[in-house]
Amino acid sequence: MPIWTWILIAVFVFGVLPWPILAYYLYSVLLVRTSKKKWGRECSIPDDEEYKRMFDIGIEWDRRYASCKQPVEITSDGFRLVGEFFDFGSNTSVIIIAGRMESLLYSYYFAEPYRRLGYNVLVIDNRSHGLSEGRYLSLGFKEYRDILRWGELLHDKFHQKSIVIHGICIGSSTGLFALCDSGCPDYFKAIVAEGMYTSFHDSFVNHLVDGHHPKEPATFLVMLYIRIFGGADVVNDGPLNRIDRLKKPILFLHSREDVFSLPSEVQQVYDRCQSEKKLVWFEKGAHSRVRINATERYDETVIDFCKSLDI
Repeated sequence: MPIWTWILIAVFVFGVLPWPILAYYLYSVLLVRTSKKKWGRECSIPDDEEYKRMFDIGIEWDRRYASCKQPVEITSDGFRLVGEFFDFGSNTSVIIIAGRMESLLYSYYFAEPYRRLGYNVLVIDNRSHGLSEGRYLSLGFKEYRDILRWGELLHDKFHQKSIVIHGICIGSSTGLFALCDSGCPDYFKAIVAEGMYTSFHDSFVNHLVDGHHPKEPATFLVMLYIRIFGGADVVNDGPLNRIDRLKKPILFLHSREDVFSLPSEVQQVYDRCQSEKKLVWFEKGAHSRVRINATERYDETVIDFCKSLDI
């Protein structure tokens, strides 16, 4: 065999072949639930003081209102999904949708403004999280159907006349997809979206840039694996592509310090939105950490928005 053939083989084996393997490992770490312990019901970043404080405040909220809580479950796309319903005696509910890696315990932290409004509160273990079934994350492209099923449960079993969605990061995208679906029932009334992004592709790139990692070929390969295993085209589709289908009111909550969902990107989504909308900026707070840095203003903004709704 000619020497150049051996050189080409060596280049492929040692220079090219490792990238798909390393990229799949990254994809598996970030977007595949490889064991029941992964993304379970615990604080996902226990060594982060601010994040742990959010989690602990949420746990205390749950203890305070545990007498109002009951376990609930649905089946969606063949997966058994579980949640908890806090009944405060209303015919209006909020569904809180956490982001990647978080169980319903994380969502407790965002429930207080809705309790103050008198709303009932549904917190859920997203597909592939907590006690819910699932393996591959599709970043809202399939999970939004779960939200519609949760809405059916609230409407049919608990006789809720109105439902508001509160989404954080990927949860905001998931909620948006649900409200943009042509079959979304009228009892879904609005969405509060914290940390909205243009597409998961853009958010992924922002993570790499913030961590001072090279963008390629990891981005291309991870996006390819998401398409193959998660069934989602997160490059050519996302909130920016779907927002013009939204017909219901939306409140955007965003920090100017967010380096994962850039302020310039949420501005693009907001500008393209044709429905009733409001964008409220917060000066402090990392991604998904707006409320902990401005709790009173955050809660009052949510409350004022919900009071303005025709429900």
